[in-house]
Amino acid sequence: MSRSILQPIGQKRLTNIAVVRLKKRGNRFEIACYKNKVLSWRSQVEKDVDEVLQSHTVYTNVSKGILAKSKDLVAAFGTDDQTKVCLEILEKGELQVAGKERESQFQSQFRDIATIIMQKTINPDTERPYTISMIERLMHDIHFAVDPSSSSKKQALDVIRELQKQFPIKRAPMRLRLIVSKENMSSLLEKLNGWDANLVSKDESGNQLICEMDPGLFRDCDALMRSLQGKLEVLAVNVHVESDTHVDDYDDHEDESPRLDNKVSIQPVAKLSNKLQNQSISTSSGVSSEGEQKQLKCNACNAYVGDSKEYREHFKSEWHKHNVKRKSRQLPPLTVEECIADAELGDSKDDLKEYSF
Repeated sequence: MSRSILQPIGQKRLTNIAVVRLKKRGNRFEIACYKNKVLSWRSQVEKDVDEVLQSHTVYTNVSKGILAKSKDLVAAFGTDDQTKVCLEILEKGELQVAGKERESQFQSQFRDIATIIMQKTINPDTERPYTISMIERLMHDIHFAVDPSSSSKKQALDVIRELQKQFPIKRAPMRLRLIVSKENMSSLLEKLNGWDANLVSKDESGNQLICEMDPGLFRDCDALMRSLQGKLEVLAVNVHVESDTHVDDYDDHEDESPRLDNKVSIQPVAKLSNKLQNQSISTSSGVSSEGEQKQLKCNACNAYVGDSKEYREHFKSEWHKHNVKRKSRQLPPLTVEECIADAELGDSKDDLKEYSF
């Protein structure tokens, strides 16, 4: 009585792979791919198919190493060319992932959706955005489930509409610059008043203004400006009242609670000084040199920081991060020069601690 012995030469084990499966004409076909490469190929980030496929071979069962028969390939795909069949399976097949990997993907997409919601919504009472932890808790309360086949942005907009039915939350307004002729300005102002848009500023020449409105009215506003033969510019997609609630700050200080110690984590003074001195920030006036637009103010630093581009760059500066940490400890904001001096003082204290016994 013969007994089959499993030997290495008689086995073909494929590990550390991603399997793409396609069922066609009653048969199952699988291909072995490298992990994290299938999605890159489908999003056209990866162009080289050899970087995606582990082998140009079609299987009926990858884990057992069972190859697909040529007659089954011809019946299902019209050809037995392994490479062509692999490309079709790669394009139309279903990606098989392990349970933990799928759970990790869901958690990552859930976090992405919560981040988008945080950026696009505000609390109507305080006009400030909710924290990510608060958004995630609300998403759990409405029993939201991630759909991996749908984009994060689309799901975020759907979640916002569901949250608005049960919780005090609304879309953050978007800031627009509208330019029309003086003859059509009255019609534009009347329409903006009907939309409850907030008029931020109006140019002295009388042919342009800056306003904030609900993003849901953007298409109507765009159609109106086309009919009035005007020009529309988007200055900010989402406007929040407090600058220290910007998304950049949430990345750095989201889980940070107020502390009692006086130590501030900051970069070396030389690097900090160069960064602060290179910033073009005006603290003396809230009006730009061209006189077209009022400069945006950072409440954390108590200073005007220029236009929308400079406003975004300001959130990445060490000056702003330093003042955000001071604000969490109920301390007043510092100027650029005071921030440098404070950093130097902190370094001096650290040096004394190193040499003290």
